[in-house]
Amino acid sequence: MNAPTGRRAGRRTALFLLYQWDLTGQPLASLYEGTPDEFASSLAEAVAHRAEAIDLRITETSDEWPAGRLGTLERNILRIGVYELEERTVPPEVAINEAVVLAKRYASEDAGRLVNGILGRIAREEEAA
Repeated sequence: MNAPTGRRAGRRTALFLLYQWDLTGQPLASLYEGTPDEFASSLAEAVAHRAEAIDLRITETSDEWPAGRLGTLERNILRIGVYELEERTVPPEVAINEAVVLAKRYASEDAGRLVNGILGRIAREEEAA
């Protein structure tokens, strides 16, 4: 069993698991070498379980970028961010910042801005609710 990692590293692992799952349709972690830590596994499983509802939320929030039009990386980064915002597992600014960091690291600056905009709108909606 692998030692637990920090949440940032766990989010990266969850993104990797979700990315593979989304592209291949294979079960989570089936293509992952080693054993993901508990945080990464739990996050990926929770997001995958609610992917359809999260995608709907992304689509409703962004008329220009429905979830089905997004690239696999961006879609899964947003799924993680939306999940963390809706579940309030971290403060909204942390959920948004971590998602933007993932987007800039693995996609592009433009993806970071897109993620920031969509998650910012969702955070404001959550706050108003």
